Amino acid sequence: MTRTVAVLLAGGIGVRVGLGIPKQLIKIAGKAIVEHTLEVMNASSVVDEIIIVMNAGAIDQLDSLKDPARFPKLTRIIPGGDTRNDSTMAALNALGDDPDTKVLFHDAVRPFINDRILEDCVDALDDYDAVDTAIPSADTIIQVDSASHITGIPNRSTLRRGQTPQAFRLGTIRKAYELASHDKTFHATDDCGVVFTYLPDTPIFVVDGTAENMKVTEPIDVHIADKLFQLQAASLTADDTLPDLAGKVVVVFGGSYGIGESIVELAEQAGATVHQFSRSSTQTDVRSRADVKKALKHAHEQSGRIDAVVMSAGVLRMGPLTATKVKHIESSIETNFLAPVIVSRAAHKYLAQTGGQMLLFTSSSHTRGRANYGVYSASKAAVVNLTQALSEEWAADGVRINCINPQRTRTPMRTNAFGEEPEGTLLDPQNVAAVSLQVLDSGLTGQIVNVRVEQVAAQQSI
Repeated sequence: MTRTVAVLLAGGIGVRVGLGIPKQLIKIAGKAIVEHTLEVMNASSVVDEIIIVMNAGAIDQLDSLKDPARFPKLTRIIPGGDTRNDSTMAALNALGDDPDTKVLFHDAVRPFINDRILEDCVDALDDYDAVDTAIPSADTIIQVDSASHITGIPNRSTLRRGQTPQAFRLGTIRKAYELASHDKTFHATDDCGVVFTYLPDTPIFVVDGTAENMKVTEPIDVHIADKLFQLQAASLTADDTLPDLAGKVVVVFGGSYGIGESIVELAEQAGATVHQFSRSSTQTDVRSRADVKKALKHAHEQSGRIDAVVMSAGVLRMGPLTATKVKHIESSIETNFLAPVIVSRAAHKYLAQTGGQMLLFTSSSHTRGRANYGVYSASKAAVVNLTQALSEEWAADGVRINCINPQRTRTPMRTNAFGEEPEGTLLDPQNVAAVSLQVLDSGLTGQIVNVRVEQVAAQQSI
């Protein structure tokens, strides 16, 4: 059986991205970019082994990935060279002697590689010795001279934008690099270029990439990548079936009304053991560290474990800041921001035991302060930042944390603040609860998952 090895090229130092660390170590959605890429490769049915070629100066930063239980296909992390070609050579020297081995070279900073592309590349190596991945160019490409004058405008229909993976039979790529090593003018920015130049009689097949299979290189790419991860999370709303939570223990703070009450109901339907706490039902004040600790301890003693903690309690008071009593301002901040901090801090030790998840709630108003409830909006924006920060802090402990961002939802809190609103303009708490359970059953972390009226309406019309 022919072996397929994926080589993740992570030798960059991230000068252009401008964040002071190698770009492959930048954290998006709670994980380093290289970690996201590794997860896709490790899960692929067509990849047998994975080698990471890492920037030598930061190779120790990947020690946490050497976990056979989590990444059984990752066999080696080796230092890269000064150039892309040097890093490829380092990998070739580690790949054994079988010339028929299938090798995929992939940029570690392309985390949105998918199974279809991987399978197409591996399958194409049954008929070709070299395979590239590319997408059509949406822009007109021009050729210019040293004076920046246009010298040519190639036909766009024949042009493609190169991506990775680039795939080869091991014997072919080794031969190309051996020939290149005798050329003192040798320089190539990718491995297919080496084959194209030094083995001109070897056809290079091209498989279709995707626009999402982007390379994180510039500062703006970090923001785009973050949004792409959010879009992936948003796709959870496409499935309205309840996950199987049998054997799981879920604790819900604010579980006696609104979204929290719906989460309790649906989690129990999904088979979970649920412990709910609130001021009205259990006299639990989420602003009190003692009350929160007592609640979590009780749930753990009763069930022996805690797999998820949901903090859905909140308060919304309307009115101009200057006309709002200080005690109400303090109460709002304490409930909407300090309480999620208190609950998260107290829940961590229990979730670390189970590899569990913390689930917080923000509001669509977090993206922009709204007149007459600025303290509420500011507190909800702080919850978003808390989620993103804790996803990085807790990654090493195996604890995940996400945040649900529901659009306007028909809850007692909203009705008290805004009165009755037109039918069809508000989410039902059950809709938000269903997405919340999907998130709890997912491997996501550091995500702000949007739930919108139009998404639910589209789903219900299918």
